[in-house]
Amino acid sequence: MKLYDSAAAPNPRRVRIFLAEKGVEVEVVQVDIGTGENRKPPFLAKNPMGGLPVLELDDGRFLAETVAICRYFEETHPDPPLMGTDAADRAWVEMWNRRMEHEIALNCMQAFRQTHDFFKGRIPQVPEYGAVCKEAALKRLAWLDTELADREFVAGERFTIADITAMVGIDFGRVSKIAIDPAQKNLQRWHEAVSSRPSAKA
Repeated sequence: MKLYDSAAAPNPRRVRIFLAEKGVEVEVVQVDIGTGENRKPPFLAKNPMGGLPVLELDDGRFLAETVAICRYFEETHPDPPLMGTDAADRAWVEMWNRRMEHEIALNCMQAFRQTHDFFKGRIPQVPEYGAVCKEAALKRLAWLDTELADREFVAGERFTIADITAMVGIDFGRVSKIAIDPAQKNLQRWHEAVSSRPSAKA
């Protein structure tokens, strides 16, 4: 089994943190997105979408998409549970992870993609859309601060994949000057707690 990774990209980091929380080690292969290695035929044979991460299974199949890879490891290594413990809890965690993906992580990533020099000439950029995404991310950080007033973690009282997604999105947002406001005490408290976990350094 091999995990195709890019050390600087946010989505591969989500999987690395997930694996670190599980205590699972797999062979890691770095893919140089700076030189466009992920857009060349050898890698596209593994994932035609060109995205990372990608997990090469022992049977030769290639599994792409961050949450799909995490789901595989949740099923094969159920402890500690990071995607819920029963039907209701799994649905609750899924709801919050989707919110963290769509409302925070994706907005932070699109702010970067649409405005940063790294993507010039790689994709069509719409800087105005990037600015909209940045503003949306900042508003959602304020919203998440209020949500965290009455619980320790994003989806409740236990660390889950939703915390991983939110933390990685917020950390990546710094590149685009998207940051936690000092007045957002609940969000700051949560971010300090999740960032202090050993897995955050994965």
